[in-house]
Amino acid sequence: MAACFILSIALGLTFFTQVSGSGVFELKVQEFLNENRLLANGNSCKPDCRTFFRVCLKHYQSVVLPGDCIFGSVVTPVLGSNSFQVIDADSSSSPIRMSFDFRWPGSFSLIIESWYAAFADLPVDTTNPDLLISFFAIQRNLAVGEEWSQAEQTGKETKLRYSYRVICNEKYYGESCSKKCTPRNDLFGHYICDTDGQLSCLPGWKGEYCEEPICLEGCSKSNGNCSSPGECVCRAGWQGQFCDECVRHPGCKHGTCQLSWQCNCEEGWGGLFCDQDLNYCTHHRPCLNGATCMNTGQGSYTCTCRPGYSGVNCELEVSECDSSPCRNGGSCTDLENGYKCTCPQGFEGSHCEHSSLTCADSPCFNHGICSEKDHGRSYICSCPRGFTGLNCEKKEDKCTSNPCANGGQCVDLGHSRNCRCRPGFTGQRCEININECASKPCSNGGTCIDNINDYKCRCAPGYSGRNCEIKTRDECASNTCSNGGTCQSSTYGSSFYCKCPIGFTGSRCEFYTVSVPDSRDQTFPWVAISLAVGLVALLMLLCIIVVVLRHIRRQRDLEEQDSETMNNLSNFQKDNLIPASQLKNTNKKVDLEVDCEVEKSNYKHKNYHLDYNLVKDFKDDMSQEDKCHNCDKLCPEEKIPLRMHSEKPECRISTICSPRDSMYQSVFVIAEERNECVIATEV
Repeated sequence: MAACFILSIALGLTFFTQVSGSGVFELKVQEFLNENRLLANGNSCKPDCRTFFRVCLKHYQSVVLPGDCIFGSVVTPVLGSNSFQVIDADSSSSPIRMSFDFRWPGSFSLIIESWYAAFADLPVDTTNPDLLISFFAIQRNLAVGEEWSQAEQTGKETKLRYSYRVICNEKYYGESCSKKCTPRNDLFGHYICDTDGQLSCLPGWKGEYCEEPICLEGCSKSNGNCSSPGECVCRAGWQGQFCDECVRHPGCKHGTCQLSWQCNCEEGWGGLFCDQDLNYCTHHRPCLNGATCMNTGQGSYTCTCRPGYSGVNCELEVSECDSSPCRNGGSCTDLENGYKCTCPQGFEGSHCEHSSLTCADSPCFNHGICSEKDHGRSYICSCPRGFTGLNCEKKEDKCTSNPCANGGQCVDLGHSRNCRCRPGFTGQRCEININECASKPCSNGGTCIDNINDYKCRCAPGYSGRNCEIKTRDECASNTCSNGGTCQSSTYGSSFYCKCPIGFTGSRCEFYTVSVPDSRDQTFPWVAISLAVGLVALLMLLCIIVVVLRHIRRQRDLEEQDSETMNNLSNFQKDNLIPASQLKNTNKKVDLEVDCEVEKSNYKHKNYHLDYNLVKDFKDDMSQEDKCHNCDKLCPEEKIPLRMHSEKPECRISTICSPRDSMYQSVFVIAEERNECVIATEV
């Protein structure tokens, strides 16, 4: 019972949640007439009928009865005395409002009671029936709307004219005020609500909840997007107002592109960045002094100099000073028949090889330390860090040796140097080429090609895009499989195959086959089932073995019991009865009736009739004492094989009780020395 009650509450809450709404029932009292100043009980108001109303709104009833105001109730202040009218311009003309938070059912019952406020300074009382002036009740069907419905009711002494309507609260719409719509302009939507409560997108937005911006008209759908209306934000590799212009590979100088990150060289240019002039000699004429220029490809050239000139561009005239014969900073002057060294201050000699200064002259600059040599005739300066030269007069340039590889720019920082690498290279000397393919950016089987400062994906057939993320073709869209087969696109999207159900084969599963599918292709757990079946079979075999062993053991016990009983019987016959040679059958019919009663089970053996001619006369004279009254004393446990009885002095009857209940009794006729007859019966 409790479970049913909880379930009912849960269903009710679910239904209320689904159909919840919000609205207001409004009522305006326009005119009330009580000309005789009478109450409902016939008494008159003293001095005047100061009138207020109690309004009760409830569910539709064919016969409106007092009771709980399910939809709501309102008690008004005193609106007038006796007969009065409520003018719209009056401050008291505000409608009586009863809010509800459920789905408007479309029908209602309304009770309007007018009451007499006997005291001006006390709260109004709606519990005293002697103060009731009139009682009006209606039931109507009413749709949600702005228009007022007019009503007029007449009682015995009073008349009431009023109007009413049902309207939805803000954010609620529909015929039953059950559709809620809240305008919003934020991350989750940009819309307003129309008169039916439907979403109406703000300008520049679209989508189910107006959350998708409308991009600039003409913006490429594949190369651009937007996060606000009227935008066109280009994806990587595209540019222009409508994102329809490709971006060339970084560093591309004399090249164009059709797709993003391309560098297709113009005529006469080559190399990865199209920066190698394939006809450098014609375009630049680098060789001087009448030298001959030859293009060697990829922007390089060779100058063949005329006699007397040298250098890369044959810009140097060959002279004796080319060997730098002047030492210690001396300058060489080429003469017509030799050269001349102009020595700096403090040096002398034809090659400026002798110093004329000593440490006493403080020849070392920039805080260099002077040390004498050649017994004081010369000196040597130990320069501080950052300076060089014979007298430490030169500031050391750490970029002189051009330590930066791969076109890196060397920056001298004073105490150190730094290499500013070109895009695509890194390392202290720009010696490491950055491998953009290390992150495996190409998807869907694409092959990554590492460039100097970027990478390029060679896409498999059926895919495109910078990272091969765009599938250009779906083979399964135009190909179907027969007999319930499932179409699967290949890895590269250029072909398809059908995954056929069991019993079908072929490229489209159109052929029926009875061959047993390979167990490796089956998802059914045959190994587990085989192990389970084997285990069940083993358990059944063990049960059968146990049952057989128990049966064999029981049979062996019975055989041992029978054998013991027969041995006892044989011994008794041998020792206590007579030899077999003395048994005699006269072939005369005798009926012998033996009745054994078993007291514990109240069971009686049937009468067994034996035909022997010799014992015919003993049937009528057998007494009650001769019967086996206590066969339980002759049970197999006590092993008593015989019971003796004799009707006459000369005859004895011997009865042998079987160890089990038997349908037959063995009767033996025993003859003694005096020709007396003895009957032995085996029970």
